[in-house]
Amino acid sequence: MLILDSFKSKSFKFIKCVFMADFSNFSNLDIRVGKILEANEFPEAKVPSYKLKVDFGSGIGIKNSSAHITNYNIKDLEGKRVIGVVNFPPKQVGHFLSEVLILGVMTDSGVKLLSADDIDNLELGSKIG
Repeated sequence: MLILDSFKSKSFKFIKCVFMADFSNFSNLDIRVGKILEANEFPEAKVPSYKLKVDFGSGIGIKNSSAHITNYNIKDLEGKRVIGVVNFPPKQVGHFLSEVLILGVMTDSGVKLLSADDIDNLELGSKIG
């Protein structure tokens, strides 16, 4: 992480800059629309999480995800359309293999899902780009 010294005297507290991405970084990500089929408690996770089973359509299929979205009622998640990165390597979380990163926005009250619910005719597996 790089703190830019030239901004210290300004009203900014600090600026985090990991690296500047170019379009090729973005185009390497496979970001798709999915639908949560199942959401379950994940009490053994170190960080409060749910185990999700997400359908990304016939081209990708059903994938598992460990998601830090416990500010949502678990029953409200089933059937919800979400946005996920489907081409990161799987990550072992305890005894659970998380295959997809579900995208959200970090807020003071927890993670707010980036949702595709507003788009009526969006096909599962639609590529975001």
